[in-house]
Amino acid sequence: MLEIMIKRISLLLCLLPLTVDAASRPRLKTVDKVDIQRFMGPWYVIAAIPTSIEKQAYNAIETYRLDSKGTVDTVFTFNKGRFDGPAKRYNPRGFIVDKVNNSTWGMRFIWPFKSEFLITYLDEGYSQTIISRNKRDFAWIMARTPEIPESDYQKMLLELTSQGYDLTKLRKVPQRWPEKP
Repeated sequence: MLEIMIKRISLLLCLLPLTVDAASRPRLKTVDKVDIQRFMGPWYVIAAIPTSIEKQAYNAIETYRLDSKGTVDTVFTFNKGRFDGPAKRYNPRGFIVDKVNNSTWGMRFIWPFKSEFLITYLDEGYSQTIISRNKRDFAWIMARTPEIPESDYQKMLLELTSQGYDLTKLRKVPQRWPEKP
């Protein structure tokens, strides 16, 4: 019981910066409309300005499932430190804040704290997205495939730059998966 409490407190301390909003910068513009059903499913993390728990992530995948209560059951998995490193799994809960556009969420890792989660880029095919925060402290480039064309990656880097992010903090997430037959 004490071990679980220590883990929760440690996770809370790691994620505490996620709860602070940036008042000094202009607010980010989210995408106009997200078809929430199309957005559900697995997303490979291509690159991130990572939180402390994901700084050594390999094969990172974030999977979303809309539950019957209208919240988003989220599963974030990765291997820590290397491709064959220990498997890690986190289950934050997503809350769609903007129910008109579905592009502004709160993400709860530990009750009662919710982190800002803004869908600021989403291609027409729902195959690539950028998740940002007004504080510009964390960001995620994600795709439905473990790799994307370099031209698409560069386009997403330009998008993050236009949002005011410091790309020196961006880390490409190593992805290596067995080929499907």
